[in-house]
Amino acid sequence: MEKENIQQPTAAKMNILDLLKNIMPFVLPYRWLIGITLALTLVGSLMAQVNAVVLDRAVDSINALIQQPQFSWSNAVRILTTISIILLGKEVIAALVTFFQRYYGERMRILVSRDLSLSVVKRMLSFRMAFFTAEGNETGKLQSRIDRGIMSLSNTVNNFFIEILPLFTSAILALALMFMANVYVGLVALCIVPIYFYVTYIQAKRMKGGRRGIFGGHQAVSQSILNILESITVIKSFNRENIEADRQAEIQRTMTDLQLNTRKQSYMFNGLKSFLEQIGTVLIIILTAYLVLIDYPGMTIGKIMYHVMLFANVSAPIRQLHRIYDDMNDALIYAEGFFGILKADHEVEDTGKHRPTQVKGDFELSGVDFTYSNGTKALHNVSMHIGSGKITALVGLSGAGKSTIVNLLDKFYHPDCGSIKLDGVDLTDWDTQWLRDHVGLVLQKNHIFDGTIEENIKYGKPDATHEEVVEAARQAYIYDQIMQLPNGFQTQALQLSGGQQQRIAIARMFIKNPPIIFLDEPTASLDAIATEQIKASIDAIKAGRTVIIISHNIGQIIDADQVYVLQEGRVVQNGTPNEVYSQGGVYKEILDASARSMNVDKIADLTQSR
Repeated sequence: MEKENIQQPTAAKMNILDLLKNIMPFVLPYRWLIGITLALTLVGSLMAQVNAVVLDRAVDSINALIQQPQFSWSNAVRILTTISIILLGKEVIAALVTFFQRYYGERMRILVSRDLSLSVVKRMLSFRMAFFTAEGNETGKLQSRIDRGIMSLSNTVNNFFIEILPLFTSAILALALMFMANVYVGLVALCIVPIYFYVTYIQAKRMKGGRRGIFGGHQAVSQSILNILESITVIKSFNRENIEADRQAEIQRTMTDLQLNTRKQSYMFNGLKSFLEQIGTVLIIILTAYLVLIDYPGMTIGKIMYHVMLFANVSAPIRQLHRIYDDMNDALIYAEGFFGILKADHEVEDTGKHRPTQVKGDFELSGVDFTYSNGTKALHNVSMHIGSGKITALVGLSGAGKSTIVNLLDKFYHPDCGSIKLDGVDLTDWDTQWLRDHVGLVLQKNHIFDGTIEENIKYGKPDATHEEVVEAARQAYIYDQIMQLPNGFQTQALQLSGGQQQRIAIARMFIKNPPIIFLDEPTASLDAIATEQIKASIDAIKAGRTVIIISHNIGQIIDADQVYVLQEGRVVQNGTPNEVYSQGGVYKEILDASARSMNVDKIADLTQSR
């Protein structure tokens, strides 16, 4: 079995400053939450130092009390009562501060997560079709990139305002108190911190490649699972469950190896950093004890506990840093893919300003070439005239370029060279939304949205009345079937059969009532009677409109005013149906083959005998 390659993300590389710079526009709208969090952080940092100060005073007071010639229980009770009141009061205040700090921090994280999600959805809706068909932008990979990007970025906000900011504020305050008490002890504490940060930096640098691999692995896993779900009918019909399971197992094994190697390196560095932290604690104890023994001014037994507890506050960020730093580095990797989408200005769909009061539908293609993002050249020097109010059929074998032409005419893609004009104006100058408001598109396989039948039909005209929806359903010959359903037009559209869903899509086009219609195998999934009914409806709506039809149905092709025959992306024949048929070639071969496959002669004899 061919081994699945886990692709690496190709977005611009980021560092922490880039990450913060990109995420701040989403955080700043909630600056009032930032202000509350900062105020609570300062109060919480002060509360974190209370234990060390109280213990310092308590140890010295108790030590002095013990050394008195006559022990006084009243003084002892007073000391213990004072300690209890201060420490319990501090815990009450700290609990309240922690609650509100985490609440407001989490509120900001949720709001930022919402804004990130909305921004990326709006951004993608503005992209041209080429973005979604490009390699690496498969549905599963995009979903993974977005989901993990939002999760990691919102966690970054949470880490910064709920984890990092309070920890480092407390650490800086504790370090300042250590220096104020004794410069030598403060210097020892200060020397340990940069060593620890340097080790953390080396860890992040060495593990970056592994993290990128894991990110690519998540995308590959997501895409693979999505492929299985979309292809489950084919998989089961061919009994290929074992093959798909083996393919998924191979992807997962590759992912597992990357994760295990990354975790192994992480645990090695974390062990080294824990050792450095313990060295710092031992050095503080030894130094403070030595200063007490030599009777250094200001150094008492209480100061030993004081410095040890303050160093614990200094090293608290160090104990948490490896976890937070891991999250931050994950966020860097995921942010590259996420902000790569948000900043893909070159992917935004081009639009012009031409918005005429009337759209006639006269297309002129001149020397058009087109190549898909995967390198497949679909069209070669294509020139054709699609007359206003005429029916033009595009005929050819699969892969000839018929659907590509429709995609170009609807501005889903732009040609590599050549020009496409509509009503004498270059298509690039047309306002894209205005153009598509005047085009109706029915595909061989149309998408039905999660919603009711009425909502799906109204997708063609959101402000349509119920009466208009009913009329469109009648025109698409789906009304009677809808009324037989228990919930009628309020039935979930996804519960319908494939043929019924196709009629809903056609009803969507009827309710839009556009002057230009593109039909790409519109009756491919319908039975013969439904095909005849829909053909009658389409024939009625064709009148006075520009219609481009792609079909293998003989009845729909021979009704055309003009036929263009394509072969391997080139126009090889054109004219009226009779003219092109009399020329022989591809068109005659297709029609003759269609007639033979339908047993037209036998059907004619049978119908005539009746």
